[in-house]
Amino acid sequence: MAGKIVVLTGAGLSAESGLGTFRDEDGLWAQHRIEDVATPQGFARDPGLVHDFYNSRRQQASGAQPNAAHAALARLQQDWPADVVIVTQNVDGLHEKAGARAIHMHGRLDGALCHACGARWPAPARMAPQDPCPDCRSPATRPDVVWFGEMPYHMDEIALHLQACTLFAAIGTSGQVYPAAGFVQEAAYAGAETVELNLNATDISAAFDHHLIGPATRIVPAWVDRLLAAAG
Repeated sequence: MAGKIVVLTGAGLSAESGLGTFRDEDGLWAQHRIEDVATPQGFARDPGLVHDFYNSRRQQASGAQPNAAHAALARLQQDWPADVVIVTQNVDGLHEKAGARAIHMHGRLDGALCHACGARWPAPARMAPQDPCPDCRSPATRPDVVWFGEMPYHMDEIALHLQACTLFAAIGTSGQVYPAAGFVQEAAYAGAETVELNLNATDISAAFDHHLIGPATRIVPAWVDRLLAAAG
C-alpha cells in the first residue's frame, strides 16, 4: 500500500533553471560573504547591501522557469495515491510555478516581512531600507527569508510529516545546513525508507538507504516514473 512521501528539496533542484547555489564559483553568492548578506547581523550593519542582493535574487527568480525535475515532483504530488509533502529550502517559488504545493522552510523571495511588528505582505520587485511597513509604518522592511542563525519556518508541521512518512527523499540538498540535514535521521527513526538524489555524494550520504547520482532533470523524472509505475 502506498504511504506518505516527504520530499526535501534544495538549491541543486533549481540549478538547472539557472539559479545557482551559494557554493557556486560564480553568480551572486560568489560576490558576497554569507555573513554580509544572509545573517541578521549583516542586515543590521548594511541593510542597503542586503536589499540590493535580494532584489537581484528576486529578479533572477521571477524570470526563471521550472525544469523537468520540478515538473516531475508536481506530477508525483498529483498522481501518487497518498500524500506527497514537498518541503523546500529554496526561496524561488519554482515548485508553485510547476503546479506543486510546497512548505517553504526558508521563506520566499516574493515575500516581505516587517522586523518591527512581524507583518507580512507580497514583496515588490525592489525593496529598500526606508520602505514603510503597511501595518505599523515603521521603516523596518526586510525580505521574508530565513537567514543563517534564524529558526526555519514550519518546523513543528515538518516534524509531524517526517514521523508519518513511509518514504523520505532528499533532492539537490548539500546536507550541510541544519536542521534540514537531520531530516533523514528523523524519517529513518520513524521507519521510513530513505533515498538521496543528488549530483554528487554529500556529507550525509551514509545516512540514506539508496542513492541516485546525476543531474536532477534526468534522475528525478526517472525516479518519479518508477514510483508511479510501482503504485499501479
